[in-house]
Amino acid sequence: MMLKLRAGLAGALLTLPPLLGFSHAHALDEIDKLRSTREIVIAHRDASIPFSYLDANRQPIGYSMDVCARLVEALRRELKLPDLAVRYLPVTSATRIPAIAGGKASLECGSTTNNAERRKQVDYTIAHFISAARFVVRASSGMTALEDLTGKTVVSTRGTTNLKTLQRVNDERLLRMKIVDAGDHAEAFAMVGNGQADAFAMDDVLLFGLRANAPRPQEFSVIGKPMTIEPYAVMLPRDQPAFKKIIDDEMRRLIFTGQLQQLYQKWFTQPIPPRGINLELPMSFMLRESFKFPSDKVGDLVY
Repeated sequence: MMLKLRAGLAGALLTLPPLLGFSHAHALDEIDKLRSTREIVIAHRDASIPFSYLDANRQPIGYSMDVCARLVEALRRELKLPDLAVRYLPVTSATRIPAIAGGKASLECGSTTNNAERRKQVDYTIAHFISAARFVVRASSGMTALEDLTGKTVVSTRGTTNLKTLQRVNDERLLRMKIVDAGDHAEAFAMVGNGQADAFAMDDVLLFGLRANAPRPQEFSVIGKPMTIEPYAVMLPRDQPAFKKIIDDEMRRLIFTGQLQQLYQKWFTQPIPPRGINLELPMSFMLRESFKFPSDKVGDLVY
């Protein structure tokens, strides 16, 4: 009777769905998966200019994509997998974390903030950019500060830290804003342009990128003091120490050899596709200082 019970229990366990949302693919060691499939999946965005967006041929390009290309080369070198192929997976703000946490991609290369809440699901390497959350408005609106948005309609992108920050600030300061969300950055920016929203809350560098690529950039202004500090980093699966060490070591090498700084210059101080616009955004003091002691550990700064 006991043997039958144990056999039945064992059979039942084998038929149970994966526990805690972990798929079989995610449970695999990341390095073993790369060696087995000879392929790495890179998650990317389509409108996070200049970090990760699509060129005229619908191919992902940008600062973060260039960083990830170096990381893939390091994996090929360290794992002795010269034929490691790259497959791209488009993601949104809402789907990027599930893509990494669920084992659909090995790296997420976009404009993703490293913070404590997200680190419960995914991991990060060393930050390659530091941004701040602000607003874009129509220049004709005359709005220049957060307080000017009292009672206004403000949009942010679904699945971002900015949306949560906006809701918190609205409650704390009794601004009575009507907060709405959009599926991606391009949609949110368009809502400001067509009058559906009075402002778009997002990381300032993304706002400057969207503004620069608008048909008439002078019609938009980026306003307000920073609401948060946002350290951007490539996202990785959790609990993969050997895989993470290769990525972290390569990030440090890129920083100490000056290659990361050169990539920054390429995307922030020179003309970029698709319209050859120069963002004219020199590296910030905060980012330069962070490169002196590169670390994946960040504080969650809120102002």
